[in-house]
Amino acid sequence: MAARGVTAVLRIGMLNTNSHDLKPFWSAFRARHPHCELRLRHSASQDPFGPLRRGDLDVLIAWLPIDEADLTTGPVLFSEPQVLGVGVHHPLAGRDSASLEHLADFGVLSPAAPVPAPWENAFQPFFTPAGREVPRLEVAANWEENIAIVADGAMVTLTGAHATRYNARPDIVYLPFEEERSLRWGLVWRTEMENDLIRGLVQTVGSVGTARL
Repeated sequence: MAARGVTAVLRIGMLNTNSHDLKPFWSAFRARHPHCELRLRHSASQDPFGPLRRGDLDVLIAWLPIDEADLTTGPVLFSEPQVLGVGVHHPLAGRDSASLEHLADFGVLSPAAPVPAPWENAFQPFFTPAGREVPRLEVAANWEENIAIVADGAMVTLTGAHATRYNARPDIVYLPFEEERSLRWGLVWRTEMENDLIRGLVQTVGSVGTARL
């Protein structure tokens, strides 16, 4: 690293899987901070903020809103519609769209480890618009287990629309929602660990603008 003139490292974890869509941010940051090595890694949705708090990551890309006393939320990188993932033999698979009310009919998967309830609700609501409870059924430890259970059974899963390109599978159908339902993805970091590189990333995102997907 020293031979290449690299004197710093910024580690970014991503709960999303569409890093390629965000390449303009990475290219702009690297051009502005040639002394810094930017490391992009996938981060698990179980214990999502643990790597920040342990110092394993400097910045996390996660869906918003996040209301944690020790964390700072930065700018939005991109927004996208949500979609419903179902197995190819699921009763909904032949439809052109799904309703949020279907979540109460079929149930969703529960995270293996507790996550902040408001944050989980932003991704998969606890109640439908009609006030029906959305049951949490089987537990999934990660995305791979989640999608395998959905492909094999009667449950459904919510995800961002970028999954239709980055997580396409022959045994899964992704359906748009009839209701307006979207996700915002932004930067988050541990407040006390904020530094010039993190501020530089925030400034870069602001200058590039929200990604168009």
